[in-house]
Amino acid sequence: MTVFFISDTHFSDHRVLNLYPRPFASVADMDAEMIARWNTVVGNDDEVWHLGDFARTIAHAAEILPRLNGRKHLVLGNNDPQPQPAGWDSIASYAELQLDGVDLVLCHYPFRRWKAMDRGSINLHGHSHGRLKPLPRQFDVGADVRDFRPVTLSELLPLQQRKRRHG
Repeated sequence: MTVFFISDTHFSDHRVLNLYPRPFASVADMDAEMIARWNTVVGNDDEVWHLGDFARTIAHAAEILPRLNGRKHLVLGNNDPQPQPAGWDSIASYAELQLDGVDLVLCHYPFRRWKAMDRGSINLHGHSHGRLKPLPRQFDVGADVRDFRPVTLSELLPLQQRKRRHG
């Protein structure tokens, strides 16, 4: 099982095509391409943490969610309608987990300070669509900055940090 992270997919939301330079001709093209990219990297037994702003409406979320591979967790964003449809393994406003010996703090919003940041924890977030300069050990996992697909922790970490952890 592999664990992936993504945020700000904004499935079926025409507004995002006007606000950010996404390379899609239409909302239908955007949805189809992002679903394909997701399913290319994520298998059915994998886990995906979506850090908010999943889809425009509950109906859109209910239609798209079953088409995506993996067990899916949602950390709510400012554009996620409530209640969410069935199909999420968990829904929260904030989450912490440990992965490969690394403490992760997950939220839709980027933090200036987060739990254990001075002891090596990492903040994964969305919301800023790549428009915010990150702090050390802070990563925007938004679709706009991650090739419109979920990414793994090892893809985010600098090479020297990966070497330190594994050898």
